[in-house]
Amino acid sequence: MSLESSAPSPSGAPPKEATSASLRADVLEASLRRPVVVEFYAPGAAPCAALGRELARLVGATEGKVAHVRLNVAAEPEIAAQLGVKALPAVIVFDRGRATDGFVGALSGRALRGFLERLVGPIAADEDAFRRLEELQADGDLVGVEALLRGLVEQEAPAARAVAELARLLIATERLDEAEALLASAPEGQRRDAAIAAAAAALENARQASALGEVEELRRRTAASPDDFQARFDLALALNAKGLRDEAAAELLDIVRRDRSWNDDGARKQLVQFFDAWGPTDKATAAARRKLSSLLFS
Repeated sequence: MSLESSAPSPSGAPPKEATSASLRADVLEASLRRPVVVEFYAPGAAPCAALGRELARLVGATEGKVAHVRLNVAAEPEIAAQLGVKALPAVIVFDRGRATDGFVGALSGRALRGFLERLVGPIAADEDAFRRLEELQADGDLVGVEALLRGLVEQEAPAARAVAELARLLIATERLDEAEALLASAPEGQRRDAAIAAAAAALENARQASALGEVEELRRRTAASPDDFQARFDLALALNAKGLRDEAAAELLDIVRRDRSWNDDGARKQLVQFFDAWGPTDKATAAARRKLSSLLFS
């Protein structure tokens, strides 16, 4: 998916791309039936892409009360000039054939929702947002994933899952301070949510791993000194940071098997923290938990 492409609405219909030839039908005539939100953008501009995705998502949530049209100012500079658009991103609302409202610049998800609600009243809850999130994740569109999650988090009462998912994205992209600030901003009651607790555990694991050497260096250390449990413990943290969960668990299980008491039962405790971060339904959690139970109770 390209940087400038907007998300389709929950109904699956993407916003229209207007041209000078289609402007009358797509905007002026269409606005006689319902308000038309025209998004002015430049291809490849990250602020335009972020606004476009959030706008498409929220327009889709209006269930057809608003139409969404996009206009590429690089392809149609004359139209933008005629309408007085001098900076991007920009949005102009047309209603009954006239421009009635608009704004320039990137708005937060909360502000953009408020802008649209002035047109059509309250917008339905984001029941399809997480389905869209999974689609973006499957496409590997990290820009779209982050834009969608930030829009969800900026709502008045963000879902715990949205906070946790954004925190995990920040952790995966090594923005640990941002992740920590985000989790700290969650309401006290929400911090007990399993998804946020798991994200907090993932952050702690990432903090530990950030101070370690590279995986291959730690592999060499453990191969040269199999009884160097600290090196093996550090290797487990580094492997987990790379997403190699089964290998990370195997290193800690090896310590538990060979010396359960090492570092005050540190290997088992760290493995349990991995379970918290990975979640109870993760395949690596289930497999490692079975092996740990076998070691402890055999």
